[in-house]
Amino acid sequence: MAGKKSILIVVSLVLFSSCGIINIRKSGGSAEMYSNYSEDLQSTRIQFEPLPDPEDSEFESEIDAVPIDQELSQRIDQIIRENDKERFLNGFTILIYSGVGRDIAFELRNEVYSEFPDIQTYMEYEQPRYLVKVGRYINKIEALATYEKLKSLFPDARIISDRFLKDQDQQRKEEEKIENAER
Repeated sequence: MAGKKSILIVVSLVLFSSCGIINIRKSGGSAEMYSNYSEDLQSTRIQFEPLPDPEDSEFESEIDAVPIDQELSQRIDQIIRENDKERFLNGFTILIYSGVGRDIAFELRNEVYSEFPDIQTYMEYEQPRYLVKVGRYINKIEALATYEKLKSLFPDARIISDRFLKDQDQQRKEEEKIENAER
């Protein structure tokens, strides 16, 4: 019985305080109390030396800049060589189907071929699932145009990041191997 009374008292206090019957005073004061406040922070600020006048300084001649241009062009050539060694590109593709149904994957791939003959379609097998992908794009914005065409027929389609071979000839050879394996 005493437990019920204490719970009733606590609940009523919470209820009355939230309704505003019991006024709990907040700490602090009004803004008028601080209207005359001022503080000088000049002594704590970091002092910097004045910047030199650009007209007084002498610029280096253009002859000194030539080695930097040569270094930059060498570095750019090095980056190009490194990128040429890379066999794959990071990009985006549109995933139409991902599942274990081989027949469904073939049907969807053929449907894309028939509805959109100008769009390249790829079928991959990553154990244990089949993937039907459409297009290979460097930027996601490029993929959006094709995605807009496809989403009415394939509502589950989505744009995903992907890695694909850089050379188109290598891609065609791999696709031929896959098609020959299917026959």
